[in-house]
Amino acid sequence: MRRKHEIDQLRWRILLLLIPYHAAMAWNAWGEPNYIFFESNRMISSIVVFFSPFFMPLLFVISGISTRSALDKRTNRAYLLERVQKLLVPLLSGTLLLMPVMTYIADTFHSSYHDGFFRHYAIFFTKYTDLTGADGGFSFGQFWFLLYLFVISFAGTGVIALVKRYIPKPQKPISLRTVLLLGLPLPLLSELLSIGGKSLAEYGYLFLLGYYVFSEETVTDALQQRDRLLCGIGLTAAALNTVLFLWMETEHVLLNSLVSDAAEWMMILGLLGFAKGHWNTQGKIADYMQRRSFLFYQYHFIWVVLFQFLLSRIAPDNTAVLFLGTVLLSYPATFLCCEITLRIPVLCLITGTKYRGNSRKQKSHP
Repeated sequence: MRRKHEIDQLRWRILLLLIPYHAAMAWNAWGEPNYIFFESNRMISSIVVFFSPFFMPLLFVISGISTRSALDKRTNRAYLLERVQKLLVPLLSGTLLLMPVMTYIADTFHSSYHDGFFRHYAIFFTKYTDLTGADGGFSFGQFWFLLYLFVISFAGTGVIALVKRYIPKPQKPISLRTVLLLGLPLPLLSELLSIGGKSLAEYGYLFLLGYYVFSEETVTDALQQRDRLLCGIGLTAAALNTVLFLWMETEHVLLNSLVSDAAEWMMILGLLGFAKGHWNTQGKIADYMQRRSFLFYQYHFIWVVLFQFLLSRIAPDNTAVLFLGTVLLSYPATFLCCEITLRIPVLCLITGTKYRGNSRKQKSHP
């Protein structure tokens, strides 16, 4: 299987949305607990509602596609060992080292905690509430994705091994009509094995679709031919979902659910097709971002929370400064952390990143 450069590019472009997305959560209009919360603001909340139906589901699809490529090159055992190094190690280190900082800031902001940072570690490891961390208690934070992906990778590998053993591979390519119908189970799975609105069953299903369906060139070629239509439908559904959820005075629960599910599936299909047609390339920017995208995911949220906390002391009533200032400062701070990590072997180890500090030396002395 060829290297799918469009998948690499789609992954890091989606991840770049996380900073404005998580910054906007400080103004969410539906009362969800957050590390920092200023006031309800429907305009800023629209950022979250617009992107939330599809951008994390798309990452699980991408992970399934990448797993297909990985298992074509290595054994199941080697792949699972790599999952431990790539997912479990940064999950544990991030939860132990980064999350206590974020929940300390949250406790200071919301509850005026003042007993010191290191004393707060005891609170973090003994206070189990809703797992959001907004009250200073234990939380996986953004590392929930690594936890889910770790579990899904192990379970998915078992499913894949059983299918290979007992079910013959279909000879006919999957039709676009069949691909469209594969989105129908998503509403039924969204509440199954769900923790905090994040369904292990739904994301596991999307992971397997990535492996079996979207890793096939014939499928992405068909999506590429209709990417504008699919993206158009998806964007329209995402916009309508935002209007229904935030801007209507009366609730339309069923219609809201339908357009949210439509936005999720159509945007997954449309973006995979668009990426195949426009981002199937290599280049310096793509190589740079591919190397740092996983680190970006791990580091971005702590800077969002820290800058929102600091800016709230400087301009507590200036929404533009609090939002735009946080976004503009968090990008360079996050990339700085990525650069530092890539140059220190132990940081590469605990963040699941390959250390390549000697690559230049190796190239100059073949």
